[in-house]
This record gives sequence, structure tokens and C-alpha cells, in this order.
Amino acid sequence: MNKDKKYIEVLNIAKSLLSKDCQSLSNMANLCALLKEKFDFHWVGFYLVNEKNNSLYLGPFQGPLACTDIPFGKGVCGQAWSQNKILNVPDVHKFVGHIACSSLSNSEIVIPVVSANKVIAVLDIDSIEFNAFDKMDERYLAELISFI
Repeated sequence: MNKDKKYIEVLNIAKSLLSKDCQSLSNMANLCALLKEKFDFHWVGFYLVNEKNNSLYLGPFQGPLACTDIPFGKGVCGQAWSQNKILNVPDVHKFVGHIACSSLSNSEIVIPVVSANKVIAVLDIDSIEFNAFDKMDERYLAELISFI
């Protein structure tokens, strides 16, 4: 099945599985499991904003052990948060300040989750493949986080 068809399937499942009536952590956990199952990404997870410490902390995820705290503006996740924009990094080894939670990760995409005009979390996905993500991933992942 091609990537576009997989995303359409994931969107359809997400529409019936995720609910604004549910706690957002439950939706995040199910979305991680769904993306990991359908795409077999190396790591899929959320980092949640901790305004008190000005950092991101580890939320629901699927994959190997992960970093637990990321300062504002640091690494790909911290940059996506500080800039409030999707960051698609084809080679994390060339990203200045990359935080390597796994030596197996080679590319990464991070999508900010915005509520009431401020970033409340980021969706972070790592791949062992270089250049694993494209505009299609950006578009569908942005749509998927709207269900959170």
C-alpha cells in the first residue's frame, strides 16, 4: 500500500477513534500507536509543554526509550516549539543542536500541536531512513493532530 493510501486509512481510523470528548493524553497515546502500527516508524511520540520550566517533557510514545526533558529552542522538538512550525529534517546528523535520543534515528519530523493560539505539545516522529518525510507527511500529520 502506498503512503497516500496509508494516510487516508489512518485518517479514517483516527476520525472514529479519537474524540475531542476524550482526554487529549488518551488521543495522543492512540495516535502514537496507530502511526507506529501503520508506518513502523522508529519512534513516534508527543512532548508536552511545561511552561513552568520552559521545557518539553515526554508524553505518550511508541518506540525505544526516549529523552524526558527538552529545553525551549533546543533540538528539533524545541525549535519546532519555539518557531511554532513544522520542522522536517532529512538528516538529523546535519541539524545543529540535534538531541540524539537514539543513535538509530536518521531523519525526523516535528509538528506543533496548537490550542488557543499557543503550542501545547509537539508530535515527534523519527525514522532510521534518511529523508523519510516529505510534504505529504507534513500535510497528513498536521491534519491528524487536529484530532487531539
